[in-house]
Amino acid sequence: MKPAYDAIVIGGGHNGLVTACYLARAKWRVLVLERRYIVGGACVTEEIFPGFKVSTAAYVNSLFRPEIIADLRLNEYGFEAIERNPASFSPFLDGRYLVLGTGTARDVEEIAKFSPRDAQSYPRYEAMLERVASVVEPTLTQIPPNVLRPNIGQLLEAGKMGRALQRLGPGMSEAIEVLTGAARPILDRWFESEELKGTIATDAIIGAFMAPSMPGTAYVLFHHVMGETNGKRGVWSYVRGGMGGLTQALASAARALGVEIKTEAEVARILTRDGRVTGVALTNGDEFHAKRVASGVDCHVTFEQLLEPAELPHDFRDAVARISYSSASCKINVALERLPSFTALPGHEPGPQHFGTVHLCPDQDFIERAYDDAKYGGFSREPVVECTMPSSLDSTVAPPGKHLMSMFTQYAPYRLAQGPWTDALRNEYADRCFDVVERYAPGFKDSVIDRQILTPVDLEATFGLTGGSIFQGAMPLHQLFAFRPVPGFADYTTPIRGLYLCGAAAHPGGGVMGAAGWNAARVMLRGKV
Repeated sequence: MKPAYDAIVIGGGHNGLVTACYLARAKWRVLVLERRYIVGGACVTEEIFPGFKVSTAAYVNSLFRPEIIADLRLNEYGFEAIERNPASFSPFLDGRYLVLGTGTARDVEEIAKFSPRDAQSYPRYEAMLERVASVVEPTLTQIPPNVLRPNIGQLLEAGKMGRALQRLGPGMSEAIEVLTGAARPILDRWFESEELKGTIATDAIIGAFMAPSMPGTAYVLFHHVMGETNGKRGVWSYVRGGMGGLTQALASAARALGVEIKTEAEVARILTRDGRVTGVALTNGDEFHAKRVASGVDCHVTFEQLLEPAELPHDFRDAVARISYSSASCKINVALERLPSFTALPGHEPGPQHFGTVHLCPDQDFIERAYDDAKYGGFSREPVVECTMPSSLDSTVAPPGKHLMSMFTQYAPYRLAQGPWTDALRNEYADRCFDVVERYAPGFKDSVIDRQILTPVDLEATFGLTGGSIFQGAMPLHQLFAFRPVPGFADYTTPIRGLYLCGAAAHPGGGVMGAAGWNAARVMLRGKV
């Protein structure tokens, strides 16, 4: 029987949609199958509360590749990035505050309020990160080499990165530390102000079940300083209408290119014959056939749920089983009567204290203590809380006069020592987060209309993210680049001929980036089945 499609994409997240678009541009007939009622994966806008457009999971954008935006003309399909200036606001209980991300000169003035020495160091710190970025960013859109059986072309590509590191000269050792080490010793070496270090350190733990003192957090920190908005380096943005504005634009571009998208179409099995993919079967019994299938879901789902163990080599199965999905991130979405008024910078009207990310973290030890609670299976007595209020810059996401807050919080482990997550435990943890906000913005709790609490267990159930891992697998060094998802298969291929990975489970990992989908499409287009 002749396959009905040239390729089938499992999962309609942003990476899956990117893959579909690029394959369709090459005149392939492509089918996208999405388990939920809406495409977008964890990058969606939903009306969780009446009249509010909630970015349910992903909440800010910067990493999405500008090449993809241009290639697919996403702005013509409604995608609009809203720059945030300032980028962050950190209030402190002594009445002081730190505003960052308005430009280096203003940032220096702000930092000088806490430490003149740090104000002098900050531009050099930013320059150091830029040097590291000059080496790392080109790798995001590279096809990683097969470290077990590299070919000449892959060795040449790997050599490019080595030569780029050499050009850093004495700065190479610092770059290696950023890519492999812990954030805390780096920040302690550069700065003395705990207010500044605490603000920066929160970016080192986003989505990671680690404290800043642990190796690997420096890369998580660095991962969050890459990217751009509207051509401006390092600027993070909201998406007009919520994060679903990006994936709905991708879906519109895909449909315009002839991609067929089916929602509420849950894949039950990947079909194979003689080691080759032949299509997929849905939970309702429907089957769709193609010689190529791209999976945008994580490795646990792809290889341990949708395929039989006997279909995969033993060594590969063992490597997949070792992938860590450790996560302790809880997303809380909040509908508000009004914006919070912070003691350090009062006012309910939209202002610089509301535009960017609000960091409620006095110092690095605060993060370490929050992690200490979680590493023994509890949730943090005093959670690390970051807040964003997109309605301060985008009036389309909330009813007139009302506001919307995203709270990204840690640490709330997937597995609790006391047993499964219950509604009572969810609310107890959320109450602790709200207590943190109330401490800095009295009256906040009285302004709450409603809230949605998404623990790692809920993120897994809703979005298919194993362990609640927002990156489709943790991102320590041994799960990055040529080792992601496992050595020997970092080039988006799998042991099943015609089956590819196109999501964050593959290089370059998590974040709303689109690079994994783009890279996978290039591999598929040049591959032979």
